[in-house]
Amino acid sequence: MSFIILTLDKYLKPTTNSLVRFLLVGIVNTIIGLTFMFFLLNVVGSSYWTSTFAGNAIGACVSFLLNRTFTFKSNVSFHRGLPRFFALLFICYFSAYFCSEKLVELASQFVLLSTSIKEGVSVLLGSTLYTMANYLGQKYFVFKNLKTS
Repeated sequence: MSFIILTLDKYLKPTTNSLVRFLLVGIVNTIIGLTFMFFLLNVVGSSYWTSTFAGNAIGACVSFLLNRTFTFKSNVSFHRGLPRFFALLFICYFSAYFCSEKLVELASQFVLLSTSIKEGVSVLLGSTLYTMANYLGQKYFVFKNLKTS
């Protein structure tokens, strides 16, 4: 993990704002999480909910560590930050993936899609909704009173 932080810090100017840093961290943890999700969904044969939950759990661990140290350069304690962070992630996870699944089901009434395509589109849409809600929650709830860079 420190390799990723050192690499990001090395190639970014120190004045890069928290939104840009968050998006970069989001790219890293999304790649890791989606890779794991699609592996579970398509190779292992896990269900949609198991795959998305496990992929997001791995992405969440990466996200907390990188956002705490790289994005916000925060000194928030694990005791304070972790419960808020994981409460936010659970809310974002269930809301985003529930909505994405329902939206794709609705769209599939108008366009014929196979089950695997519906699940894949649901995962991609869900991860997008999840990322947007997660940033807002971290900015205004988890790291609200902390100095950001």
